[in-house]
Amino acid sequence: MEQAKITYEQLLSENDELRIQLEEANDTIDAIRTGQVDALIVNNGNNHQIFTLKTADQTYRVFIEKMNEGAVTINREGIILYSNSRFANMVKMPLEKVIGLFFNSFIPEVSRKKFDSLMKRSWEVDCKEEIELVNNRQQIIPCLLSCNTLEMDEGPALSLILTDLTILKNAEKQLKIKNEQLAVAHSETEKLNEELESIVKDRTHELFLSREHFKYLANNIPQITWTNLPDGEMNYYNQQWYSYTGLSIEESEKWGWQKVIHHNDLEHTWDKFLSALKSGEIFEIENRYKRGSDGTYRWHLNRAVPLRNEQGEIVFWVGTATDIEDQKKEMEKKDEFIGIASHELKTPLTSLKGYLQLINSYKKNELPDIIKQYIAKANISINKLQHLVNDLLDVSKIQAGKLEYAFIPINITELVKTCVENAAHIYPSYTFENLDGEEFIVKGNGERLEQVLMNLINNAVKYSQENKKVIVKACLHSNCVRVSVIDFGIGLSEDQKERIFERFYRVEDKKHMTSGLGMGLYISAEIIANHKGKIGVESTLGKGSTFYVDLPLLEARQINSIPHLH
Repeated sequence: MEQAKITYEQLLSENDELRIQLEEANDTIDAIRTGQVDALIVNNGNNHQIFTLKTADQTYRVFIEKMNEGAVTINREGIILYSNSRFANMVKMPLEKVIGLFFNSFIPEVSRKKFDSLMKRSWEVDCKEEIELVNNRQQIIPCLLSCNTLEMDEGPALSLILTDLTILKNAEKQLKIKNEQLAVAHSETEKLNEELESIVKDRTHELFLSREHFKYLANNIPQITWTNLPDGEMNYYNQQWYSYTGLSIEESEKWGWQKVIHHNDLEHTWDKFLSALKSGEIFEIENRYKRGSDGTYRWHLNRAVPLRNEQGEIVFWVGTATDIEDQKKEMEKKDEFIGIASHELKTPLTSLKGYLQLINSYKKNELPDIIKQYIAKANISINKLQHLVNDLLDVSKIQAGKLEYAFIPINITELVKTCVENAAHIYPSYTFENLDGEEFIVKGNGERLEQVLMNLINNAVKYSQENKKVIVKACLHSNCVRVSVIDFGIGLSEDQKERIFERFYRVEDKKHMTSGLGMGLYISAEIIANHKGKIGVESTLGKGSTFYVDLPLLEARQINSIPHLH
């Protein structure tokens, strides 16, 4: 009984000693792993040996501990002297249990021969090779094993760096599947390609003929012709471009056209070009191109239209530039003639009107009624002629940039009322409806704005011979006042609406004879532009037209500062 008691006490003592040794071993391993010690002294039974790496230091061990690859050091017998945490995680074992094991215990049986061969070579020369590991859960881990020899105090050791290739191998597997799918798709594509090859050849031939035909036509017309991509970059010029500008193909590439545009026209041309690219609307502008042969600038009319695909997307633009220098000069001569003729006509007209007034006021003898009728008709004709002369003078001033007049606050509501009353006296057979609204105040010239409104009313009467009703109204539109003149006459076609504000353009109607030179709307547009406003038309052929004018309103603080409007 006493002997058994002693044995039990001995067991307790040995258990405590083993526990202490285990704690010391764990602390030592942790100290080694975290870089707190640089060397390890081991009693091999006969004497003590120090185990250390010649190049090891704390920074290196911390680096090894933090790396994504597994790091292991083994001796000649293949025993693991050191392992980082990453390797322990790879084999699914606690770090303290990994150290001291034979490394080949983590090599599956099927890979032992390959591993032994690799180890034999590694002691002779640094090498690397793919190898498989097996972890504590019997899972296979593909790795890239890099082997390097190390010199330690107790003798040479082998450093093993293990890179987990699991993700790479899975990717390779997926890539193999994709490659097989790609091969099937490639085979199907080849079949389709064979079917389409003949069609492509035919279409290519047709495209070649079409392109050559276009180039032949483009190179044999007097206009400059170009094409540009949806982003605006030029990708083709005809021969006329190179002949006129003297530029080479390289100089003309991309935005080379800017080199030949007159500097006064370049900014406006660029703005309109970008605006057309953005909106997809037709690009049209007049500007001056420099001629390469003599350096002179000549006026050109530029026009480009977008070409769209079946989805409505712009594929490219086709443009032309037509030399209009001679027409410009002729127009200048005509404007000069109009100006001179208008001034020359104004003086005799004034004299003629004065003489008719003298005749009409002659009191010595009573004038016969027939003479009075003739004088009245003569006055009507003189007024019409004077109106035409004034229009011609306005056109001359517009062309010379001298159409100037004073601006003051104007009550548009009162102005509309006055114009409607005047129209009712001039055209007694027509019904004029004034849709009064609130008072609208703008800054402008009353005489010129009245000229615009009366011109719109006159046109409404002129082109409404059957339905003799005209509506005039003023209403708020955004930050502007919109004055509209509405008739129920012949209306306008789409082409007429585009040209209605051009100089000397008149709407011709076979059923109704119209008079005038076609300058009223052109002058009106210029007057409204000088007022920072907008003039436009909405019309349907055969159902009437609505001409409107938008004028910016004065702000409340500006109105309050005007004494007579308080």
